[in-house]
Amino acid sequence: MKKYGAPSVKKAFAILGAISSSRVGLGVSELAKNLKMAKSTVHGMASALEELGAVMRDPLTKKYKLGFTLLEIGRSAYTQIDLKTSARPVMEDLMEKTQTSVFLGILNWDHVTILDIVESRQDLKITAPVGTTIPMLAGAVGKVFLASMDDEQARKIVKSKGLPRFTANSIVDTASYFQELKQVSEQGFAVDDEEYILGVRAVASPLIGLGQLRSAIWIVGFKASLDEKKMKTLTGETHKAAATISRRIQQQLIAPQNGQFSERQVI
Repeated sequence: MKKYGAPSVKKAFAILGAISSSRVGLGVSELAKNLKMAKSTVHGMASALEELGAVMRDPLTKKYKLGFTLLEIGRSAYTQIDLKTSARPVMEDLMEKTQTSVFLGILNWDHVTILDIVESRQDLKITAPVGTTIPMLAGAVGKVFLASMDDEQARKIVKSKGLPRFTANSIVDTASYFQELKQVSEQGFAVDDEEYILGVRAVASPLIGLGQLRSAIWIVGFKASLDEKKMKTLTGETHKAAATISRRIQQQLIAPQNGQFSERQVI
């Protein structure tokens, strides 16, 4: 049986794909040229996508960027990927290796939502209920999320919110903060040395494989028990754990419909 080609759907997805690949957005003329489509076709489809909230048009530049409808659809797809199941055994192993509490969270608009936690076995530990939110610009996890964005987007967020002084150690100078973000981007992890809570240190690393839906793991402990040597170990172990979870996520995306991982797939 001949398959229906759905040319309009294909063109709409081509437009969305082109827009998603641009950091600054694309106008009708650019889209038409890049996709080899008529301007009238691009204009009509982009207008329809804008009505649906799939794209947004900047009133000043006249360029299109992805809209919030796609974000919501993406969040639904995100929930179908069992992130907690993929991350949990790796988080438990990380907790045993570091003896610190391990958190899993997602960037949710202007804050971070905790999805799961593996508490330290220590009598004195740091914890929080699942579902707790923390500010986007809080400590190591905030650095990880901002470092994953393009520079323009990150600067807009920082400019609109300002850099909060949670403690005397908080980085509130914009130039210094963005220098730190550059380092985070290069090394794949971020460190918080009493910048969010006095007496507390943290290490965070991003999870890769879910596109614009940003997630991360981070470990938190008391500074009294985390000297420089221990922190060096923690950064390495956290980065390694994040890479392992990222591989599991990617395998889940391409796994057979029964959702089972093979031993080879997750190692």
